[in-house]
Amino acid sequence: MDTVRSMEQPGFRSLKEICSGLLHWKTAHCETKVVVVPVHTVKRAESEKLRQIFEKYVSVTRQGDKFMTLDDFVRKFLRLYPDENFDPDTVQLLGSVADTSKDGLISFAEFQAFEAVLCLPDALYMTAFSLFDTNGSGYITLDEFERVIKKTTLQQHVPFDFKGDFVQLNFGRDKKRTVSYEEFTEILHDFHEEHAVQAFKLFDKDGTGYIKAMDFHHIMTSVKSHLLTDFVRDNLVAVAGGRGAGTRVSFPYFMAFNNLLNNMELIKKVFTSVVKGNLKQQLTKEEFLAGSQVWSQVTPLEVDILFHVASLRHPSGRLLFEDLEQIAPERMSVPSYHITNIKAVDKPSDRSAFTAVLESAYRFGLGSIAGAMGATAVYPIDLVKTRMQNQRSRAHLEELLYKNSFDCFKKVVRYEGAMGLYRGLVPQLVGVAPEKAIKLTMNDFIRDKLVDEEGFIPLWGEILAGGTAGASQVVFTNPLEIVKIRLQVAGEVASGERIRAGSVMRELGFKGLYKGARACFLRDVPFSAIYFPSYAHAKVAFQDENGHNSVLSLLGAAALAGVPAASLVTPADVIKTRLQVAARKGQTTYSGLTDCARKIWAEEGGRAFWKGAAARVFRSSPQFGVTLMAYELLQRLFKVDFGGTRPTGEDMKLPLQTVNIHRSTNPDHIGGYSLALATFAGVESKFGLFLPKFKPGYMAIPTTTAAP
Repeated sequence: MDTVRSMEQPGFRSLKEICSGLLHWKTAHCETKVVVVPVHTVKRAESEKLRQIFEKYVSVTRQGDKFMTLDDFVRKFLRLYPDENFDPDTVQLLGSVADTSKDGLISFAEFQAFEAVLCLPDALYMTAFSLFDTNGSGYITLDEFERVIKKTTLQQHVPFDFKGDFVQLNFGRDKKRTVSYEEFTEILHDFHEEHAVQAFKLFDKDGTGYIKAMDFHHIMTSVKSHLLTDFVRDNLVAVAGGRGAGTRVSFPYFMAFNNLLNNMELIKKVFTSVVKGNLKQQLTKEEFLAGSQVWSQVTPLEVDILFHVASLRHPSGRLLFEDLEQIAPERMSVPSYHITNIKAVDKPSDRSAFTAVLESAYRFGLGSIAGAMGATAVYPIDLVKTRMQNQRSRAHLEELLYKNSFDCFKKVVRYEGAMGLYRGLVPQLVGVAPEKAIKLTMNDFIRDKLVDEEGFIPLWGEILAGGTAGASQVVFTNPLEIVKIRLQVAGEVASGERIRAGSVMRELGFKGLYKGARACFLRDVPFSAIYFPSYAHAKVAFQDENGHNSVLSLLGAAALAGVPAASLVTPADVIKTRLQVAARKGQTTYSGLTDCARKIWAEEGGRAFWKGAAARVFRSSPQFGVTLMAYELLQRLFKVDFGGTRPTGEDMKLPLQTVNIHRSTNPDHIGGYSLALATFAGVESKFGLFLPKFKPGYMAIPTTTAAP
């Protein structure tokens, strides 16, 4: 591979020189023949488009070459620090990250090179390194490190001692040692820990190993502010020192508290491993402590602090995953794609009875569509299942039409055509849409009533919600079910007369439409009581580490939950089918549920109760898999927030990193520059390198420096 050629035009820094400045500390060197291609988090911008954008903001021309000033780059292109009283030193410092020649001007080659840096996975660290590497040498000296630190607002609140052991260990006793990029990343991490220790010593004037609660508050909000959520910040004094410690904080407690904040992602992994993915489960201190012993980084003191902080949210003495979300440094919620995103109420407390009715109507509509999709997908299997269950095996051997489910499928296609597999589909869709809608809506409705403030519902509540959902559908769906079954078995009899739904309804009458209703209750109530809790727990188990359910995980959880639910209620389904199918001449008739069960046992044996079990599982499992998957995806696509509960696993919770922060919406910020604002904001939030926004002495309320 040819090396990158230098630009011959006068006034240009070569791309080779820029690569040496920006990427010198990486494994890929522009001078070498073999270049290790870095992995990019976003797609690189096209060179011509980037040049067009660059030329919109240039203000300096030298010998025919165009340049941006650092002010052009920071304030005009990135649109940071728009206030006229901005701090010029901050603008110069930030602009220098793209100015590799350190001459105060940015050429297109430098502009393009920094765009490449922003595309890299470690763009945050590389940008921070460029911020400190003020002479562009590819290494950092103590003078450079000290110069940048002293410009931060952190230094103004709690001065750092540059004469201590930390400096000697990292820059040498003579302070002339230079630091590479890899070493810098570790020093930057350790710097805040050292700064916190120095701050503790500063306030522990008497050397007792204790500081006051307000001093603890001052240190944390100054040195560790980038690790604090609003909840932790508001409760720093309350949590100071632990339970019963008065107003003093010991040094071990101080270090454990900081370690806890630094290791919150590890804490979350411990929690999820103990609860086995069920994020609604509550843990006692003993349970969490036992699980944390696998991870040597988590100490009992840190666990004690964790539960103390959690107790400030609720006095239950148990730990919830929501507690960790409140304690942890901010995590971005990455929402699913929405076609609509409507907020019906501003907050749950504004939710009225009418809003709850609208929510049920919304769920009913989406459930109808999802139910129709699921029924259509598996209707041929349902037809085979019905015909197998209706086949009498002993009394009338001449009527044994099918050897097994597969034989039934082949014969239907051979003698009735492919469309024969869809006999009775129309009344099925008419019935299944409201059937599934009623079932899904009622299950969600009862769960909403039984869920506590923390979003937890006990197992008995899940079973009750599912059973109620199953019972509620029978009243509406039993007539449609009996019509569907009569039409499905009609093809078994060679007759020129075409049986239609209307004629079946007239023949049965109102009372006949509810024949077998008790068997429907016997089937549908336990089915739903088994299915919905199984689905809820399988769904949680299939979530990824960010708490998100993909399409395949939804389908898998819903289909898996259908296996035990469908198989265990097959005997009730056989009885229901026999009661609802019109007995032909010579066949046994049944007067009721008990009579049907007794005669099946006497004439055909116990195995007859499990006829069509395989077909039922293969039908119900994928049907509910498609139905529940469609139901949840429709709620994501057509999102309406009524202030009630939303499906779990809808959004992802990711650690606050550059690639997770929303990208810039500025049309000029293309390629890597779509992450530029997020990167500069991340340098502050991740490393605590807050630079002054305004001139010294300016008292106006600061504005946000970088809004992605």
